Amino acid sequence: MEPATQRKVEETVLEILRNANMDEMTEFKVRTMTSEKLGFDLSGPEPKRFVRKVVESFLLSKETEEQQVTGAAADEENKGVEEEEAGDDEEEERKPTIAAKEFDDEGDLIICRLSNRRRVTIQDFRGKTLVSIREYYERDGKQLPSSKGISLTAEQWSAFRSAVPAIEEAIEKMESRLR
Repeated sequence: MEPATQRKVEETVLEILRNANMDEMTEFKVRTMTSEKLGFDLSGPEPKRFVRKVVESFLLSKETEEQQVTGAAADEENKGVEEEEAGDDEEEERKPTIAAKEFDDEGDLIICRLSNRRRVTIQDFRGKTLVSIREYYERDGKQLPSSKGISLTAEQWSAFRSAVPAIEEAIEKMESRLR
């Protein structure tokens, strides 16, 4: 995408996001609305990747603003409270930091790599967010998804996630029998 086009797309996406109900907005809707407003197609891998980066940047900036507001309120509440000794800081759990986002060749967000051939990605397919756990293969220097895997809708992912404790318990029982 040319720099002038990128600027137009970024400005339009940000305008849409600023005026959107963020509880109902999806990346697909943002991309569709931007396409309609600007009159050109944004469904290819490169435009998808670009729109996703703009949306994520917007969301991170909103999160940072909220943290600053929350942090300022917490600082105000904690005035006059003595600081803990420096040695205690090392014992505290560190909060995880937001890692740099990694995308595949299709513009899908890579959540984690389970092995060199398997990964978990989040993708937008026909307006639905899917969690994909899939095997990949290499062709012409590109990692491509194979048919070996599964894609779960948000509802299916939620059901699976709630079953994880039972799965972990069953694994522990099976492993204890093998010992």
